[in-house]
Amino acid sequence: MDKFLQEKAPIFEALKRYKSNRIVRFDVPGHKGGRGNRELTNFLGQDCLTVDVNSMKPLDNLSHPTSVIKEAEKIASEAFGSKNTFFIVNGTTAAVQAMIMSTCKTGDKIIMPRNVHRSAINALIISGAIPVYVNPGVDKKLGISLGMPLSHVKEAILKNKDAKAVLVNNPTYYGICSNLDKIVEMAHENNMLVLVDEAHGTHFYFGDDMPISAMEANADMAAVSMHKTGGSLTQSSFLLCGKNVNSNYVRQIINLTQTTSASYLLLASLDLARKNLSLNGKDIFKRTMDLAQYAREEINNLGGYYAFSKEIIDGDKVFDFDETKLSIHTLDIGLAGIEVYDILRDEYGIQIEFGDIGNILAIISAGDRILEIERLISALSEIKRLYEKDKIGMLESEYIDPEVVLPPQRAFYGSKKPISIDNSLGGISAEFIMAYPPGIPILAPGERITRNVLDYIYYAKEKGSLLTGTQDMKIENIYVLEG
Repeated sequence: MDKFLQEKAPIFEALKRYKSNRIVRFDVPGHKGGRGNRELTNFLGQDCLTVDVNSMKPLDNLSHPTSVIKEAEKIASEAFGSKNTFFIVNGTTAAVQAMIMSTCKTGDKIIMPRNVHRSAINALIISGAIPVYVNPGVDKKLGISLGMPLSHVKEAILKNKDAKAVLVNNPTYYGICSNLDKIVEMAHENNMLVLVDEAHGTHFYFGDDMPISAMEANADMAAVSMHKTGGSLTQSSFLLCGKNVNSNYVRQIINLTQTTSASYLLLASLDLARKNLSLNGKDIFKRTMDLAQYAREEINNLGGYYAFSKEIIDGDKVFDFDETKLSIHTLDIGLAGIEVYDILRDEYGIQIEFGDIGNILAIISAGDRILEIERLISALSEIKRLYEKDKIGMLESEYIDPEVVLPPQRAFYGSKKPISIDNSLGGISAEFIMAYPPGIPILAPGERITRNVLDYIYYAKEKGSLLTGTQDMKIENIYVLEG
């Protein structure tokens, strides 16, 4: 990596020049550098509002970059080892959708695990692509879905030779990695592209002793959520493209859905985050790893909890593990993950990333301090002492095998009617139901509503999960297909 090149931040530097020129503003945004909304300026700061600007020649245009954004893209490509890189300001959701929509048209098949983020299934609804689901492995003790077993991927490829691509989650929310190198090899041998939802794997490109990154594995595209572990502002991401991808066409696809009024705050944050990781990433993620490992050891010493790590690697369904993830199994103290999540926030002032049926996830970064790690450990110890109970009656798995009846697009736009969820057993869903976070659908359009699905929904409601996806905001009714 060229250190001199990585010290540059073209978008950030252009914004500083713009700011110093004291330009008279007769363009949008209407707050005019913050003067038009003092309360907002006082809240976010003058420096922030003065560079919240619109596209113009000195600052380039994200939809068709020719100067500073184009230069920033090239520098980012060098940092990530990609042929081309796109700045995304509509979240990693937009990057995942762009990967699928630039690869698949109506009726094209795409092989993917069922435990994808909702953004991937949304892309199927928009594009009309047909999913070929590979059920991930399941760890029965932890109750979590794992990676994609190679035998299942191979079977899906051989049975669907006409599929355009294979989509891989790497890593999962819990830190589970599939054998990405081998999946890429198998897919390419069968003329399929490999798309990687790498939302939680920014650090794979910059830290030592990390699982293999998508670009290192020769994948064709990767959606990288810089704001999650890379230090940029929320909603900012990169879309990386390899040598087999027509990047000009990808940009056209991105421009179908991405805003034409790109936030320069988000763009500058991506520029600076990339610079910081390129120059300091090894130290940043070494500290992150050390903090996570310390927390894991101390939490496991409490008893009752299980903060899992590389010991769950089996060479297939768990090919590798991201040690920066602090994933903690809670069922053995008789509490669902979402219950521990709520107690930590409401009673201890600790906000973690998410809690599901059996686990919680705390995101650790170099921005954390050892004092805060100790506070989390102490809180978990006290929760165990105060709330521990028998685990009888606890639902133990967060993954449900889907019964897919129709493609998502056909179901979503089909003739449908609302019905009480209580009376929906056997129906074909025209909507999503998911707990957010993490945003993996319990039920997706085109899937049959089974007893297992209903039991999970009732249990998640009872335990306090935030369910989303239906038109009915109370998640009491659901649209199902007529007939």
